[in-house]
Amino acid sequence: MVKRCFWKGMDNPLYQQYHDQEWGKLNLDEHYLYEMLVLESFQSGLSWLTVLKKRENFRKAFADFDVDKVAAYGDEDVARLMNDKGIIRNRRKIEAAIHNAQVFVKMHRDGQTMGQLLQRAVPDVIINHPRTMTDMPAQTALSQRLSRQLKKVGFKFVGPVTVYSYLQAVGLVNDHLEDCDFKYGQPGQNNEEDKR
Repeated sequence: MVKRCFWKGMDNPLYQQYHDQEWGKLNLDEHYLYEMLVLESFQSGLSWLTVLKKRENFRKAFADFDVDKVAAYGDEDVARLMNDKGIIRNRRKIEAAIHNAQVFVKMHRDGQTMGQLLQRAVPDVIINHPRTMTDMPAQTALSQRLSRQLKKVGFKFVGPVTVYSYLQAVGLVNDHLEDCDFKYGQPGQNNEEDKR
């Protein structure tokens, strides 16, 4: 029997797929980094499963998370998104998603990437060994420092709790439970690259 981290709602196939294939798996692709930043900021105060169920709607609403397109959104787009029942309709979060796309674009124009910024903060993947969900922190000194750094660059909705979840989501922090079959990739694999 496959063992997974114990998350509330883990019996949902969408949740299982995210846990098994994405969470804790390193992915520093700029497109993915923007997508996860948007989703993590919208998740604030809600369950991650709620966000996952609306993920496809978010992709449609935010131009498949194309930072150049979203950065060009204006007041009409904000109004359109506020009327989009398929996403989480929170004006501050919508405006932050657009603003953060503009920050991505500015960084790219300056010859920088979000991936580079994150790797400077976390040069090596942090693999923790939590035995239970209560062993996992909501934030750490690292996420507090990175939160301040991201805010200094200009990002919004990047508090230390959101940043820690973000690091988990993009695989810079691996918090799979010690007995989870997906801690180092797919069950049955001996993937040494994932262990580094």
